[in-house]
Amino acid sequence: MKTTSKILIGAGVLVVALAIVYRAVNCAPDKSLSSDAQMLQVINDGGCMDCHSSEPNLPFYANLPVAKNLIRKDIDGGYAVFDIAPLKAALENGTAPDEVDLAKTEDVIRDGSMPLAKYYLIHWGSSVTSAKRTAVLSGVKDLRAAFYPNLLACPEFANETIRPIPDKVDYDPAKAALGKVLYNDTRLSADGTISCATCHSVETAGVDNKRYSEGIGGQRGGVNAPTSFNAVFNFVQFWDGRAATLAEQAGGPPLNPVEMGSKDFDEIAGRIAEDKEFTKLFTEVYPEGLSQATITDAIAEYEKTLLTPDSPFDRYLKGDKEAMTAEQIEGYDIFKDFSCATCHAGVNMGGLSYELMGQRANYFEDREINLKSGLTDGDNGRWAQTGDERDRYRFKTPSLRNVALTWPYYHDGSVETLEEAVSMMAKYQVGRTMPEDKVQKVKAFLEAQTGVLTEF
Repeated sequence: MKTTSKILIGAGVLVVALAIVYRAVNCAPDKSLSSDAQMLQVINDGGCMDCHSSEPNLPFYANLPVAKNLIRKDIDGGYAVFDIAPLKAALENGTAPDEVDLAKTEDVIRDGSMPLAKYYLIHWGSSVTSAKRTAVLSGVKDLRAAFYPNLLACPEFANETIRPIPDKVDYDPAKAALGKVLYNDTRLSADGTISCATCHSVETAGVDNKRYSEGIGGQRGGVNAPTSFNAVFNFVQFWDGRAATLAEQAGGPPLNPVEMGSKDFDEIAGRIAEDKEFTKLFTEVYPEGLSQATITDAIAEYEKTLLTPDSPFDRYLKGDKEAMTAEQIEGYDIFKDFSCATCHAGVNMGGLSYELMGQRANYFEDREINLKSGLTDGDNGRWAQTGDERDRYRFKTPSLRNVALTWPYYHDGSVETLEEAVSMMAKYQVGRTMPEDKVQKVKAFLEAQTGVLTEF
C-alpha cells in the first residue's frame, strides 16, 4: 500500500512538473504587440519553418535510422503543401501577405490540424494553445481587413476568404472597343481561321468546352483552355504562370505554332493594316500604330470587361439570404469544411497561387492507370518556367467562377463532370473521401457561381 501511494505521489509530482514545463514553453503571445506581430511570434515559437520552408531546421535526431525517413516525409509533405516563408516575410516587413497563405493558416489553426501531434509531442512549444489560436485568428482577420477589404459583402461575411465580384474594374472604353474587335479577329492567326474567341468564346463562359483546343491546321494544344472570364483577377495567366499580365497572355497564342501560328506581330499588324477603316480607328486611340504592345494592350482592356458579377453566391455574400437554396448553403459549409476555400479564395475563387496537383494522393499515377494517359509536357506545370523541382506538377489554381459551364475540368481536361471533379479534389488535394450526398451539395453550391456577363 505504501509503495502504491509512493507511485501515485510520484506520478502526481511528475504530472505537475510536466505541466509547469509545458506552460513555460508555451507562453502566450505578447498582447502588447499588434495582432500581426503576435501572429509572427506564434509562427516563430511554433517552429512552422521546420517543415514549411525550403531550408528546414532539422533536429539533432533527424539522421537516426528510424527517424530519418519519417522526418523527411513530413518535411517534404509540409513544404509541398505550404511554403510559409513568404507569409513570415510579409509579417516581418508589414507588406501584403498572400490571400491563400492567410486562408491556409487560418484553416489549420481553426481546425487544429497543425502542427502534427507527433511534432509537438517532442517540440512542446509548438502546440497551439487557446491564446495562440486567438492571436493567429485575430491576426488573419486584421490582415485580411487591411489588405483585402471585403467591402461588397455584408458584415456577417466580411471575413470570408471569398469576396464578391465587383460590377466593374477600371478600364479604357476606347481601347476596350478596339480590343473586342481584335479578340474576335481571325487575322491574328496565320491562315485566318483562329481568333481568341475560338478557344475563349463569350458564348460558352470564356472556354470552348473541349479537352484540348484546336489551333491552326487542326493541331491540338497540350492543356485545357482556362476561361477568359474574370481573368483580370488572376495573379498570373496560363496554367504555368508564364504571363504576368493580361497583355502578356494575349501576346502568346498568336505566335504559338500550335495555336495561331503567326511568325511575329509585324506580320499580324501588316494583315490588320490592310483594313483601312479599322486602322484609322485604331490610330486615333493608339497614335503609335499597330504593334504587339498596342494590339495586346487593347485585347487586355477588353478582357477587363469580361466580368460575371451577380451570381447567386455573390448576392448571398452581399446579404440576400434567399439568393441560394438551403442545399447550396450547406454545400458552401462543406466546401469550407474540406478546405476548398483556402486555395479557391479571393474574388475569383482561385487564380491566386500555384498548387501541387496530387498533394495527398498520386493523381498522375492514377490517371495513367485509369485513362492510360502518360505524362506530357503540359503536366510539368510551373516547372516548365522555373526549372525548380518543387514546381513540377504545380499549377495556377483555376477559378471556380462559372465552373458549372466550363467543363471539362483540370489542366488536362480529363474530367467531364462537376461531381467527379469535386470528388477527386477531395481525394487528391485534401486526402479525404467526400460522401456522395456531400458531393451533390458542393456541386449545387458551385452551380451558384454562375454570374451575369458584363461584357463591354
